[in-house]
Amino acid sequence: MKIRTLMEGRRPFLSLEFFPPKAREQWPGFFAKAELLARLSPLFASVTYGAGGGTQDNTRDVATRMRRQLGLPTMAHLTCVGASRDRVARFVDGLLADGVDNVLALRGDAPAAALPDASSDFAHASDLVEFLARGWPELGLAVACYPEAHPESPTVEQDLAWTRRKLDAGADFGVTQLFFDVRRYQDFAARLGRLGAAKPLIPGVLPLLSMQSLHRILSLCGASIPVALYLELQEAQQQGGPAAVRARGVDIARRQMRELLALGAPGIHLYTLNNADACLEILAGVPELAGTAS
Repeated sequence: MKIRTLMEGRRPFLSLEFFPPKAREQWPGFFAKAELLARLSPLFASVTYGAGGGTQDNTRDVATRMRRQLGLPTMAHLTCVGASRDRVARFVDGLLADGVDNVLALRGDAPAAALPDASSDFAHASDLVEFLARGWPELGLAVACYPEAHPESPTVEQDLAWTRRKLDAGADFGVTQLFFDVRRYQDFAARLGRLGAAKPLIPGVLPLLSMQSLHRILSLCGASIPVALYLELQEAQQQGGPAAVRARGVDIARRQMRELLALGAPGIHLYTLNNADACLEILAGVPELAGTAS
């Protein structure tokens, strides 16, 4: 079933994002953690996909096992950079054969080395959305969107135009990439609404549980953090060290979720980082998202 259909019967909702462990010997521990989070009855779980499709088999296998063993509706990430139509078609046909009928369509970052079947079939994520919507109408489609604009977009206006183009190409909804100021989401949703894009936008929340992870995340994705929020974490570090930062990060994540829901977000997409303990602790303080978390 398309995730957009599931959304219509549940507000607010929780969704979760996982990344497949690269080593198969890590999978039993991974699925044990996923099972704990599945007890919260998330609306769906998404599974990431390596740059250039480097972990596409893992993505398909994890999404399939989550659906079959944990009973979770799943959404597989799919990047198109350097991919041929044939390779994308094979991947999608395999997903549908396994009962995974939702995809997050992404351009993706170019891999360090060209793939054997690298091509220019897809220049943008919107090209992938059009291809999937035309060839597999039964497939649920989501796209990424950027409240702070994509790092490669020359202007905010152009980024908004590209986001609308992806939504208009056949996507059912958008999932935001990282942001740490809830007002960014409010402004982004309002701007898209004025452009006529009325599809659901699910804000993604990433818990900030250490100063080291914060600095690494900011360096990788280019997102900004409000000064007050950074100072709040820094004060916790000075007063109580890593444990205090983690506790403050849990509180901040809860606060962000509540504020986003108050602003009208249909639900929250939680970037789990495969950390079940932290996610359970956070959601215990937001029972409207997961009643069994408390």
